[in-house]
Amino acid sequence: MNETDKKAYNASIKSYDTEEFIDLWFYRPLGFHCALFFRNRGIHPNIVTIASILLGIAAGICFTQENLRWNILGILLLMWANLYDSTDGQLARITGQKTRWGRILDGFAGDVWFFFIYAAIAIRTTFEPIPFAPQYEWGVLIWILCSFAGFWVHGSQCQLADYYRNIHLFFINENNGNEFDNSQAQRKLFKETTWKGNFFWKIFLHFYVAYTENQERMSPKFQQMIKIVKERYKGDIPQQLRNEFRAGSLPLMKYTNILTFNSRFIMLWFALLIQQLWLYLFFELVILMAIFTYMRYRHERLSQRITDKIENGYEYR
Repeated sequence: MNETDKKAYNASIKSYDTEEFIDLWFYRPLGFHCALFFRNRGIHPNIVTIASILLGIAAGICFTQENLRWNILGILLLMWANLYDSTDGQLARITGQKTRWGRILDGFAGDVWFFFIYAAIAIRTTFEPIPFAPQYEWGVLIWILCSFAGFWVHGSQCQLADYYRNIHLFFINENNGNEFDNSQAQRKLFKETTWKGNFFWKIFLHFYVAYTENQERMSPKFQQMIKIVKERYKGDIPQQLRNEFRAGSLPLMKYTNILTFNSRFIMLWFALLIQQLWLYLFFELVILMAIFTYMRYRHERLSQRITDKIENGYEYR
């Protein structure tokens, strides 16, 4: 890339603090070239997002088949969907076409992919024997586990990981953290938005209010900290406080990345390869849940430490 392209590429990245190795090595560079391709043809980022949703749905359908060729096709389609999930954000940043609608739609895309992936796991596994108890089939149990993993565990993990990344960006630079939303502001926006002419936007806002409320419920110590920080320093957070929070938050970014797409993709590919899809659920419900719990504990402890310092009279500069 020439210097102009390098500057444009760096502008398309939110922050190197929050980027994962696989994304920086593969998805971001390739996504940037895709973004340039779409920009030169006047294609809006939301169109790219919709394409990623359709590709993810197609991947989930492929995973319902026991044939390995169909599964490989599904993996390639899922990689393509994730590439476009990277591309839409990069395209929005280099063209200045960043919108709240686009951001919410982008978050919705991954939920749609995994809805079809969990459904595929349940369909494939229903009549298979349970490991270590081969006299029993999974039956309705696998549907319960997939529903629990998809609607509660997976959702909570991704919501909090996304929230922590946006918080981290906010404390690095408030302008870079403009995706750090609170439920009170979103609820106000929902009430002020009329149904007439805004039906789908209103529906999106309804779910987004619930999304932000859940993020805040999972981070009570941080909510206490940010309230005190805003009351004490108004809109001018001292650089010393930003630096301290970033230093404590940065080591946790590796956990937020584990809880997002790439680790799940690798485990799904492994489970498909050996035809043991229940292993993906074990990974989700046990391993990722342990990482989620540890990450949340560390972040809450960091927030409590800063709150205690402010309440005890320490003045950040």
